[in-house]
Amino acid sequence: MQRIELVKDDLSFSRCIQGYWRLNEWQMSVSELQAFVEHGLELGITTTDHADVYGAFTEEGLFGKMLKQAPHLREQIEVVSKCGILFPCEAQPDVSEMHYNSSGDYIIRAVERSLRELHCDYLDVLLLHRPDPLMDADDVAQAFDALKAAGKVRHFGVSNFTVAQFALLQSRLDYPLVTNQLEISLIHSDYLFDGNLDYLQQQRVKPMAWSCLGGGEIFHDFQYKALREKASQIARQYDAELDQILLAFVMALPCQAMPLLGSGNTRRITRQAAAIDIKLDRQHWFALLEAARGIAVP
Repeated sequence: MQRIELVKDDLSFSRCIQGYWRLNEWQMSVSELQAFVEHGLELGITTTDHADVYGAFTEEGLFGKMLKQAPHLREQIEVVSKCGILFPCEAQPDVSEMHYNSSGDYIIRAVERSLRELHCDYLDVLLLHRPDPLMDADDVAQAFDALKAAGKVRHFGVSNFTVAQFALLQSRLDYPLVTNQLEISLIHSDYLFDGNLDYLQQQRVKPMAWSCLGGGEIFHDFQYKALREKASQIARQYDAELDQILLAFVMALPCQAMPLLGSGNTRRITRQAAAIDIKLDRQHWFALLEAARGIAVP
């Protein structure tokens, strides 16, 4: 498995990242989850993606039970988590309205909660989950500085930020934001054209890519029939599966996007991780883009 360097001599991720958004739906026992993580490590997948909000604030706790049972795995993986989204649920009895919170005090409390839930002493990377119109960049920077000084978070990044939002927060920090986690897929290709990926490439920041398979819609939604047919045709030329071609499309981007794999099925993860070896011909890449957008390349 290729590794991508985010901070020279200090932080690298596996090119494919294991996402745990749906962990609570997988219905794994603690031992089964441990075996799943170990299988990923055998494939070279060391980076794990979490968020306090996943599973209505239960996902980190499920993963933490596994780390408590197998603490030796902590030093073999990179733990990424996110904070900033709140909504009414059993775990948040004081929340009555869906909202974002990027206040410094909240970020610190959220990290401390994540560390307790995950049974970790530190996060390798903390991301702000969504842009917050009420974000005070100075306040966020002070919280980041405090967490870094306390050894609770090694590095910081963002998720779903625009170029301007990324640049604003970066302007308040003496260290680099290491990534921007963005939705990148053939059916969500806006970032290919709005300057975001160009900016990240300019700054040498490698994005994490979520929902590279379009949340599964590509495989069954009628509106993507033409894309499925073209992608399947191209897949046959590479002796590959449809999902592998969709991931190869994302990994062909020069910004070195790192796709999140969201399945809890080991066979599927093994197959998808192998997509890293597929080098799409440039003409095939543009053929996929044209089929997805429904318009000819100008």
